[in-house]
Amino acid sequence: MKKVLFLSLVCILNCEGKMSQRQAPQSDGYFERRQKMVEQQIVARGVSDECVIAAMRSLPRERFVPSAYSDRAYEDYPLPIGHNQTISQPYIVAYMTELLQLDGAEKVLEIGTGSGYQAAVLGECAAAVYSIEIVTPLCNESRELLADLGYENVHVRCGDGYDGWPEEAPFDAIIVTAAPVSVPQKLIEQLANNGRMIVPVGRFVQNLMLITKDESGRIAEEKLIAVRFVPMTRGD
Repeated sequence: MKKVLFLSLVCILNCEGKMSQRQAPQSDGYFERRQKMVEQQIVARGVSDECVIAAMRSLPRERFVPSAYSDRAYEDYPLPIGHNQTISQPYIVAYMTELLQLDGAEKVLEIGTGSGYQAAVLGECAAAVYSIEIVTPLCNESRELLADLGYENVHVRCGDGYDGWPEEAPFDAIIVTAAPVSVPQKLIEQLANNGRMIVPVGRFVQNLMLITKDESGRIAEEKLIAVRFVPMTRGD
């Protein structure tokens, strides 16, 4: 119990330390919408991870959507970000991040950077984030935005997520934000022992899956909830 409390305290302190440098000002015009989003869409649905909640209270989500959608950035649904891609519903971002059980010390792999919002949330709650985006314009835009917001611990690469990021493996946690038909074997191989992977699986019917690897390398799978993500595509 003492160890759990200590790790929780470390996570909170790490998160608060990072957040103080990047949080949106309370006078930015979106503050009340941001707080309402967290209370009504996230906390009310059972998300309790303190770092996830703090990150989403502070991150300027309107920066991660096209300007035409900035007034809808805090609504309870996904939004288009161009190139047939979307930014996930706020609750799904929070729920998937909480399932990783981050304590602030992990190296995380994200497949599908998109606008960079999920990567930013991860960047608040993990030590290092390696994010891969197959759509080159989105990759470059998200890399630039994350750098502008000060995320020195988030690294973005343009490429095929099915290959993972082998030179940085193993990863303590992996999160996939597009749906493959089955879990990519290379990602399973790059998951560290005692690691956790969150991935939507399926094409016409999709389920969010929790993949865990125990200390001896054995894999377990758990089906969580029905979801709807854009398909995970391959490079040429």
